[in-house]
Amino acid sequence: MNPIEKRPLRLYRLVPSAGPGDPGWGNAPSQGDIVVRAESPADARIVAAEAELDFTEIDAKPAEGTDTRMASAFRNEKLYTVIEEPLDSALENEGERGVVQGTVSVGTIRPTQI
Repeated sequence: MNPIEKRPLRLYRLVPSAGPGDPGWGNAPSQGDIVVRAESPADARIVAAEAELDFTEIDAKPAEGTDTRMASAFRNEKLYTVIEEPLDSALENEGERGVVQGTVSVGTIRPTQI
């Protein structure tokens, strides 16, 4: 495959794998099941994390320019499992890279000013 060519997009379901009492949820609440269109299971985690609100997008700490997407619960293999959806899934497999089903809350970060 030519390195410039894009890989075909597939559907992936991110499912919480840790129990509700798991201390890992202390940093970020469970968002439930999310279905994304992505290039790979690893890319599915990135797509879901990108849908969350980031500190750099609002007036919140840490300091300006600090990206918090790496800390997303979607990126944590102990909190979320990624399952590839079957090709005959009821969800459309063609389209743009992004969240297809489920709601990614923007309430995980609280602004410093209201």
